[in-house]
Amino acid sequence: MFLLFPPALLAAAPSALAESGGWSLAPSGDARPAFYAEGGPGAVLEDTVAVTNRGRTPVTVRLRGTGVPATLARTALTVPARTRAEVPFTVTVPRGAAPGDRTGVIVARDVHGRTATVPVRLRVGGPVLAALTVEHLAVHADRITYDLVNRGTTVLVPKLAVHADGLFGRVLDRAPRTLPVRLPPGARRTFSEPWPGRPLLGEARVRLTVTAAGGARDTASASAAYVPWGAVAGAAAAATAGTAVLLHRRRARPAHRPGTAGAVS
Repeated sequence: MFLLFPPALLAAAPSALAESGGWSLAPSGDARPAFYAEGGPGAVLEDTVAVTNRGRTPVTVRLRGTGVPATLARTALTVPARTRAEVPFTVTVPRGAAPGDRTGVIVARDVHGRTATVPVRLRVGGPVLAALTVEHLAVHADRITYDLVNRGTTVLVPKLAVHADGLFGRVLDRAPRTLPVRLPPGARRTFSEPWPGRPLLGEARVRLTVTAAGGARDTASASAAYVPWGAVAGAAAAATAGTAVLLHRRRARPAHRPGTAGAVS
């Protein structure tokens, strides 16, 4: 089912995400930028989304939810001119869902391909745990690669600090900085950290420290040995050439055979 409201009530409609097609999508009721819901595993949460048509002709849209388990009372509807239609929907928290935050959207799309979305913020009840790990750390010729895994129950925005020590002390020292990523619970992401000024010779030990709000923290280390292969190849070539000369000189000497003295005339 869905509810239609006449033109007189459009002035009281909440602020929405306007589209060039003359229609918009927004939470029903008070002006809210998004849907917010909270409940434990198995809970069924209810809300209503509004499609407002301020144009002079009817508009047909299709509705769906993504990212969260949303079920809409109608997935397609036609809204008359200067009318607002309200469509109830439910979000069912999966049984056995881990505590923490989930994000999704309610999407509306018209027959011309124009879309509007409203975010859905779902918090699953239970103890909140902030935890992450640094895995698969590897040092390459000009970069450092690693994985970050959210082992907790809440969305994390990690900070990264990078340090490296060589034969003669610190060779890399990058202060903590916020990474441009939001890690939802259970997510794994692979990152690459550039290192153009790595040592040309010797061994370096790289250490990554990652932190996030709520006390999440982990550290990983890896070592890499750097050898100037060009110099090594040159030295090896020179040694090979010296050996060849030595062998050539040895072979050029006349062989001396015991008991074969020169003839006396």
